[in-house]
This record gives sequence, C-alpha cells and structure tokens, in this order.
Amino acid sequence: MIAALQARPPLQHAIVTGRGAPPALREIADTVTEMNMEKHAFRAGVRAMPGIEY
Repeated sequence: MIAALQARPPLQHAIVTGRGAPPALREIADTVTEMNMEKHAFRAGVRAMPGIEY
C-alpha cells in the first residue's frame, strides 16, 4: 500500500481511513488525525443504521 501511495501522480489525493495505521503509513502521510468518541448514540442503546454506520 505504501508503494502504491508513493507512486501515485503528484496531484492525486488519497484518503486512507481506519484504526491502527502502521508507523510507516503514518510517516509518509501529510495529515494524520486521531478521533476519540466522547459521546455516541450506541452507548444509549441506539443500534447501527443502514446507510449511516453500514
């Protein structure tokens, strides 16, 4: 994956999402964002909804 990202055209943007990115991927990234859940409907018993969570 890292080789493919590095070989992409200079003006092509790529967005990679998910948890637990390996250090090598984080190293080549221009931006790394870490999100933490402060409040979520799941905690109140609201189930995942089609078209939103999956």
